[in-house]
Amino acid sequence: MRVNTLAALEEVNIQRNEFEKMLRFSRLMFQLKQNDHYITSLKEQLPATAAAMFDEASILMGYDFHLTNDGPRLIEINNNAGGLYIGRNQWMKQPVIAELAGTLEERISQMFPDTWQTIAIMDADVTEQYMYPEMQHYADLLRQAGRTVFLVSPENLELKADGLYVENQRIDGIYNRHTDFYLDTNELTHIRTALMAGDVALNPHPRSYALLGDKSRMVDWWHEGLLEGCLPSDDVAFIRSVVPEIHLLSACDRTQLWQERKAWVFKPAARHGGKGVVLGKAMSRKRFESLDHETTVVQSYVPASQIEHDDVSYKFDVRLYMHGESLIAVAGRLWRGQVTNFREDGSGWASLNI
Repeated sequence: MRVNTLAALEEVNIQRNEFEKMLRFSRLMFQLKQNDHYITSLKEQLPATAAAMFDEASILMGYDFHLTNDGPRLIEINNNAGGLYIGRNQWMKQPVIAELAGTLEERISQMFPDTWQTIAIMDADVTEQYMYPEMQHYADLLRQAGRTVFLVSPENLELKADGLYVENQRIDGIYNRHTDFYLDTNELTHIRTALMAGDVALNPHPRSYALLGDKSRMVDWWHEGLLEGCLPSDDVAFIRSVVPEIHLLSACDRTQLWQERKAWVFKPAARHGGKGVVLGKAMSRKRFESLDHETTVVQSYVPASQIEHDDVSYKFDVRLYMHGESLIAVAGRLWRGQVTNFREDGSGWASLNI
């Protein structure tokens, strides 16, 4: 069975004030997502599917941070964050802090509405996913609470006149681990149809990704005037102190950018989890010239924290798992190499002491 990798250093200490800044930021993001001025300002940029599920907090939003001498810096917002199940029938150990009431299992279960009695946990080729064991344990947890749960790929869901069905049972809600957040691909057309008709709930949902997870939003937060119309000035300054400066490639002077490339990271706006990310210092001129102007974002480079363990240096970041303004869990990741992955010995997930 595939399981999430535990780092050689299974626990990492972080400062309380660092944690509080990350939590403040994550809660501010949910407040921003609910802000009428923010939504109206972005209306022309939002896909049609963002009209659905407009009041619901997303299940397990992941806020990923690097810790620097100047405080936490946001890496990305992950709409279907994984990593809490660590194998051997164990969930990631959590610190004993006031912000985490009850057990992790209780907090996870409470995110799923009572109206979701029949649930599909969905991903593309679900049984082939690296996180499939974790999804199985989410299913077991929900079944213990008396719910009916199916682990499905999109083709396992059948669209009927009143909604989506699996094995002749109508689905109340889909816990969405698929990364087509806007439901644009053909394989998700039936799910899009049911969602827009109000015949099924989906979480995480397109609206949440459109308002927070899409990297284009980080670009918007650096446009003078948008945040100022939504939040008090101290909150605006705080958000920009946490979000590294970021712009669309199309808005940059490419000649100057090439000369200063070592200070920047280049990312596809619509991808997640480090896919397609290139550090400017490692970029060839040919790759630079091939970047799409309209779909590439350019972000100020913030090096990951460094941790030494057994004379080996690891990069380190922190993830906060949120449901609205409620903290569900925290975890750290240790790795070696350019982007976050667990291919090197000693890399993996770590619990946090706060």
